[in-house]
Amino acid sequence: MDIFADITAAQTRIAEITGAQAPAAPAPAVPFNAVLSQALMPEAPPDPAATEATDMPVPPEQIDALVQQNAQIWQVDPALIKSVIANESSFNTNATSPVGAQGLMQLMPETAASLGVRNPYDPAQNVAGGTRYLRSLLDRFNGDTRLAVAAYNAGPGAVEKYGDVPPYTETRNYVQNVLGSIDRYRAP
Repeated sequence: MDIFADITAAQTRIAEITGAQAPAAPAPAVPFNAVLSQALMPEAPPDPAATEATDMPVPPEQIDALVQQNAQIWQVDPALIKSVIANESSFNTNATSPVGAQGLMQLMPETAASLGVRNPYDPAQNVAGGTRYLRSLLDRFNGDTRLAVAAYNAGPGAVEKYGDVPPYTETRNYVQNVLGSIDRYRAP
């Protein structure tokens, strides 16, 4: 059984049905058990120095590539990802909020850790973790982008408590800003 071939076939069929672009690259010819074993290998403890911000700027093309890659992996609109990044950090990989959120997508340390992000200032880890988190929120709120964006800002518990965007001024403004800037990041 080649699980990657099955996944590729499913993705291709979904693309045919929805009119979306089919997966660009064929699935890797690696047995599933090998991939699973690699994923379950114990990791080295994180190096505290590796979680610090660096002064090196990240070219916009690199951020765009990370967004496109993760958008495809997690099936999240790349314009939504870029809009979240723009509103969270203004594309500053070294951004740290007053409450401790870090990196491009402003992941809180607990959220980053739960997503396997060891260095939230590493653009690749941050965008992968933030996009994965967005995917989980979209799934949790049945694809409702407005509620997923509200949960990204205020937490899913607040959205569930109110059954809608929470009545917090910051969150309402955030949702309006993110949704209002998505068109700016849509590919022509």
